[in-house]
This record gives sequence, structure tokens and C-alpha cells, in this order.
Amino acid sequence: MPKLPRLSGHELIRILVQFGFIKSRQKGSHVMLIKKTKQGKIGCVVPLHDELETGTLLGILRQAKISRDEFISIYKDK
Repeated sequence: MPKLPRLSGHELIRILVQFGFIKSRQKGSHVMLIKKTKQGKIGCVVPLHDELETGTLLGILRQAKISRDEFISIYKDK
């Protein structure tokens, strides 16, 4: 399994937009993203840090219901 890249909050938001998320709101340095699906809404919160920790990135992917492999394949395509 390949390693997750080190990303900033802004870079992660650009990638999540490719998955269909839209920016819902922002409070301070945290951005709320929403995606509407047939099962309902999926939301995730992204902190606008210069570099996200690996655990933080994994937690955001879990909230967004995106697998590690899906994320890495989109990341490599950009």
C-alpha cells in the first residue's frame, strides 16, 4: 500500500472537489465540505494547515467515505 502524500489543507480541498464535494462554509481555519448522495449528505471538515498530519488526513478520508486507494489514484492523476 503506497504512503499517503503530505498535503496542505488547500491542496486537500482541491482534491475533494474532484470527488464531488462543495465548500459549504468556513469558520476560522476550518472548512466544511458537503457532498449530496442518494443515501444522504456526506460532510467533512478540513483544517487549513500548511501541512496535514497523516492521521488527520486519514480521519478526513474516513469522514468523506473515500478509500485510501481511491484518494491516491486521484492524487497521482493531478
